[in-house]
Amino acid sequence: MTLAIFVLSLLAVMALGIPVAFALLISAIVLMFTMGNFNTQILAGNLIDGADNFPLMAIPFFMLAGELMNAGGITRRIVNFAMAFVGHIRGGLGFVAIIASVIFAGISGSAVADTAALGAVLIPMMAAAGYNKNRSAGLIAGSGIIAPILPPSIPMIVFGVTAGVSISKLFLAGIVPGLLLALALSITWTWIARKEKVKVQPKTTAKEKWQATRDALWALIMPVIIIGGLRGGVFTPTEAAAVAAVYALFVGLFVYREIKLKTLYRLLIAAAKTSSVVMLLAAAAMVSSWLITVANIPAQLEDMLQPFMHNQFLLLMVINVIVLIVGSAMDVNPTIFILTPVLMPVITAAGIDPVYFGILFVLNNCIGLLTPPVGTVLNVAAGAGKISMDDIMKGVWPFLIVEIILLLVLTAFPGLVLVPLGWFH
Repeated sequence: MTLAIFVLSLLAVMALGIPVAFALLISAIVLMFTMGNFNTQILAGNLIDGADNFPLMAIPFFMLAGELMNAGGITRRIVNFAMAFVGHIRGGLGFVAIIASVIFAGISGSAVADTAALGAVLIPMMAAAGYNKNRSAGLIAGSGIIAPILPPSIPMIVFGVTAGVSISKLFLAGIVPGLLLALALSITWTWIARKEKVKVQPKTTAKEKWQATRDALWALIMPVIIIGGLRGGVFTPTEAAAVAAVYALFVGLFVYREIKLKTLYRLLIAAAKTSSVVMLLAAAAMVSSWLITVANIPAQLEDMLQPFMHNQFLLLMVINVIVLIVGSAMDVNPTIFILTPVLMPVITAAGIDPVYFGILFVLNNCIGLLTPPVGTVLNVAAGAGKISMDDIMKGVWPFLIVEIILLLVLTAFPGLVLVPLGWFH
């Protein structure tokens, strides 16, 4: 009964267009009244506890690092670097997009930021070279969700904090799935590019390759610093975020010199606004999480999923379907905040590794960024390409299908995540 009240009240409030953070609070209050334990002190206390969380400090720092990297000319240099090596082959600009997404993923950790930055540069370039604009925008959108899988990943931080799972392990466990995602997109693009009649970029000389590499070197070093520091135990994910922000500021101000002091305030405000949305969600989610536990909703869900509890693969498949449906209607962070407290007790009871589940869960949520009606990344890519949602849906479907297939493969073969984790950790 309490599960139905919580879900129905949440959906009803969201249907009115109320932001998710406030919808969570309202549904929590409804649940408190239903249980007869409404207390404003409990409400306020959990709100404060939700935001007062040290690992969550990584989010504003990574947000700031992404803003600084975008303004500092990093995007252009990463694209030029990839162009120097693969721009001359058939379908080369598509491979440039995938490679640039992988490199950029090690900087921002945000699918929306990657898609916006790369889409603005590459979609017009691909259209001018004769590529199908819908397919080009679809590829940029499909590549954009590499960012939340590879470290540093903002959704991984959110999941780690909400589920009480090591963020460092989540970061390291995401390396192989993120690279597999890039490989799957590359194979798909190779098949598609055979039919494209496009202008091939001129082949670069060894000198031009070296110049592009040297120009992008400061950008290429940053993911190495983050992953190496985490792997070596030099710093925590929160400290890594602070290092990334300082590094990005140094490069933008003193190396590339494309960030001016007068624009720094604007970048700080932009990062603060984006971070505040996530932090308010975290605070509201703590209230809901506490009530979900008190109302024993996980036990109710476990009873509903009991027929599948004996088979981890079947259980994960059922959860995948649920998350795909929810993810198509909600953004990544709200979905993680809402579903994690409900699903984690079920995952623990079934004996599923929480780090492995975290990778599947985040990937599943990110696929939702490519599906209507919400499709945040789709909207960003459509805006960058100046095309309609109908057009970009025609272009994104091959990449969406291959990403769902990869999700199913990772579900069927946990070793693809857990075995490499042992190498890195």
